[in-house]
Amino acid sequence: MRSITGYEFIELFESHVPTWLAEEGDPVGLHLGDLSRPVHRILVTLDVRPEVVQEAIEKQVDFIFSHHPPIYRPLKNLDVSDKQTKMYVDLLKHDISVYAAHTNLDNANNGMNDWLSEALGLLDVEIMDVTKRVPVKKISVCVPNAECNRVRLAMTEAGAGNISDEYSHCSYEAQGVGRFTPLEGAKPAIGHINEPEAVQEKKIEMIVEDKYLADVLEALYESHPYEEPIYEIYTINNFQREYGLGRVGNLALPMTLRSFIQYVKDVFQIEGMRFLAADLDQTISRVAICGGDAGKYYRKAIKKGADVYITGDVYYHTAHDMQADGLTVIDPGHHIEQICKPKLLGLFNEWKKENEWDLEVIASEINTDPFIFDSQL
Repeated sequence: MRSITGYEFIELFESHVPTWLAEEGDPVGLHLGDLSRPVHRILVTLDVRPEVVQEAIEKQVDFIFSHHPPIYRPLKNLDVSDKQTKMYVDLLKHDISVYAAHTNLDNANNGMNDWLSEALGLLDVEIMDVTKRVPVKKISVCVPNAECNRVRLAMTEAGAGNISDEYSHCSYEAQGVGRFTPLEGAKPAIGHINEPEAVQEKKIEMIVEDKYLADVLEALYESHPYEEPIYEIYTINNFQREYGLGRVGNLALPMTLRSFIQYVKDVFQIEGMRFLAADLDQTISRVAICGGDAGKYYRKAIKKGADVYITGDVYYHTAHDMQADGLTVIDPGHHIEQICKPKLLGLFNEWKKENEWDLEVIASEINTDPFIFDSQL
């Protein structure tokens, strides 16, 4: 087991969920603390509230990983008579760093909105509103047959060959003959000076995102037996990596809205919620969901043919607009995003095992939902 710093942990996280996925103006990243410090115990939470900070202090946590940014708006002062402000001082006093992954986690593939749609059992899921498209390139390189597996593995481990979140290490190979004549001054891995050579080679082709290209080229050069590997890189125009807000998918079996409302309550373990509906007996087959406060995107759900749109914190006037447009809406509240706690806990523990980190990851036990429903009284 080896110790790690906050920098090392966040570097790995941001390789999966980069900050550029966040919506403009969203204050993601480090909020308090020092990433150069060693990290021994991480607390995963949906919100950073005074009660959560106290929990972190009692559990001797040195790093809080939160979905919601604790400093969403700039502070005007550090008046510690205010409990919200005092918690920042408490965090600094106890050397607890705080990092937030908000809309970048929402927009990430296999992130918040995928977790929510997965919980509902949606099928044929697609992005509700594609907001970012990342072009990819194709890289091809010729390798002697005997070294093909080594070079291919090195390139894929560096980031090449990922077609989607469901398929990695993807490549294509074509057999051929490489011909060359080493001249004076060359140091050929195969062949002799001034003698023509023909080598059975395979041409390996893979796709790679720009952000991994430098690492893939480094891996290629380190693993390839030739002094000067022959490779090509070109942009693919008909394939892009897509990211965006919300998800839309289909239920395995249609159900009435009345039944679906109860289903949503059961899935997210909530006592009550608001909804807009003209007919409780309408059939629900296609569902759009976007965690958090995403009422303003409701027309994207309509465009995708959703029978119902699920999102939190729907505003009064936005609800009137939704109603006028004939959309059925369920508002289960913002707190259903607490699904991130077990998901992140599982992910971070996988990384801990894979990298042999001397690290403990725990989920906050504090319920940060500010609302109480009358059914709980």
